[in-house]
Amino acid sequence: MNSLEIAKSWLQAPFDAETQKAVQSLIDTNPKELDDAFYKSLEFGTGGMRGIMGVGINRLNKYTYGQATQGLANYLLQQFPNKKITVAIAYDVRHNSDTFAKLVAEVLTANGIYVYLFSEFRPTPELSYTVRNLKCDAGIVLTASHNPPEYNGYKVYWNDGAQIVPPHDTAIIKEVRSVDFANIKFEGDDSKITYLGSKEDEDFINAAIENAVYLKGKKDIKIVYTSLHGTSIKILPEALQKAGYENVFIVPEQRNPDGNFPTVKSPNPEEPEALSLALKYAEEQNADIVFGTDPDADRLGIAVRDLDGKLVLLNGNQTNTLLTDFVLNKWKEAGRIKGEEFIGSTIVTSDIFFPLADYYGVSCKVGLTGFKWIADLIRKAEGKEKFICGGEESFGFMPSDYVRDKDSVSSILVACEAVQSAKNEEKTLFEKLMEIYEKTGYYYEELVSIVKKGKDGAEQIAKMMEEFRKNPPKELVGEKVIKSDDYQSSISLDLTTGEKTPIDIPKSNVLIFYTDKGTKLACRPSGTEPKIKFYFSVQDTLDSKDQFKEKLSKAQAKIQKIKEYLD
Repeated sequence: MNSLEIAKSWLQAPFDAETQKAVQSLIDTNPKELDDAFYKSLEFGTGGMRGIMGVGINRLNKYTYGQATQGLANYLLQQFPNKKITVAIAYDVRHNSDTFAKLVAEVLTANGIYVYLFSEFRPTPELSYTVRNLKCDAGIVLTASHNPPEYNGYKVYWNDGAQIVPPHDTAIIKEVRSVDFANIKFEGDDSKITYLGSKEDEDFINAAIENAVYLKGKKDIKIVYTSLHGTSIKILPEALQKAGYENVFIVPEQRNPDGNFPTVKSPNPEEPEALSLALKYAEEQNADIVFGTDPDADRLGIAVRDLDGKLVLLNGNQTNTLLTDFVLNKWKEAGRIKGEEFIGSTIVTSDIFFPLADYYGVSCKVGLTGFKWIADLIRKAEGKEKFICGGEESFGFMPSDYVRDKDSVSSILVACEAVQSAKNEEKTLFEKLMEIYEKTGYYYEELVSIVKKGKDGAEQIAKMMEEFRKNPPKELVGEKVIKSDDYQSSISLDLTTGEKTPIDIPKSNVLIFYTDKGTKLACRPSGTEPKIKFYFSVQDTLDSKDQFKEKLSKAQAKIQKIKEYLD
């Protein structure tokens, strides 16, 4: 059926009168919006199901949430027969998140499944922790992370506290697709719902401190923090206080939870604009470090003082480099590195983590984009190798395995420890970054995202990836391209010899090109947003911090030339 035919099927039972009215309005007045709302069904991507709220199979609403949850319920009943099945549910501050969370709970309980439902919004990492702590069979969080206000989402976690990966994700999608809207069980059983709150918060904070705090004694750094109107305000201030940090200044204009995110263009700590108020406030307070978290509090943005004493935003790779080095050093000092440990990374993250791992005598394992794949590395290594920490370029870090997803709460605690440790040595965190570059080499990365919305945009992105496969670059900034990795075909091609090597990572629509000088270009359509992303990376040497500005300028100029090639 085409979009209009599918839309017309929503003008009758089982769809309620309000839904029918909204669909009819689209049919009558907005055929383009109608086509986008009905031309395809929402799917699970790297971060689960995420989309614009509204009527239609390509939107998030009572029926698409219900269909996803009924499919999940069917799968759980198959996987855990003759067992009391439990599922934890959390949600963020977005519009309708609380209503949708209750609807999801009702569908689960209507299928005989018991639910632990947070009574108010909570950070996503707390959901991951709670799944493990309460020994649940699965978890669900309703969030659209840093997307604009019109978005919401639905992420499913398995019993290890990690987001679902194969075979569970594909099996659940198969179940979801087999659910007819008329067969969704909406009549829930409130007696099967247990509401969660302060007890779980306290458990999560204590676990974060246990896994992220290394220093004892005086803690005198000045911290400026913004929740960007999101969920971290429920947890982070108390966690910082319990960890011993008393000089914490919260950006007042962004403290209140608000699904409109009124003070920012985008509630994304990756964007400099989102932290502009925090930076201004930090200068007033003469702060040592600035933090911002996204609405569901799994990502973090950090600003520290550079070599000239100016507050500058770190990119995700720089943040992860600093935190990884700090944690590895603490493990080394404690004699915890025995030669069977590893750190986790992803295919589009900086290659600096390979020499950094070598320096400390551990290995670096790499998975696809998204923390569910780092969690998968942990799952596969359990009983054989010990996970230390992991991160990816998209401003996420996992300081331990007590949470199996990126976690801004414990990551911020680690960052504060690192800043305080550097201050105790009369250094800044930025100077510590220079020291890391001196031992690993200098790595610099940038990300460019091109937005292509709707059905037409999806087709344009597909054509762009097709063109890269048909006509791959032979050189970048005068450097010969010597290797390409195509994760869709699972083939790594040596362009100098023609030799093909299988890639032992699940398939994904990602292309990466490497030059003979260490420059790297990765091309990847986003799994959660209407974007295609280009990741640029260059390498150099750095003998001292005095060379940094020169090396940075050189790296930026090289990446600018690659951008011009793409244009």
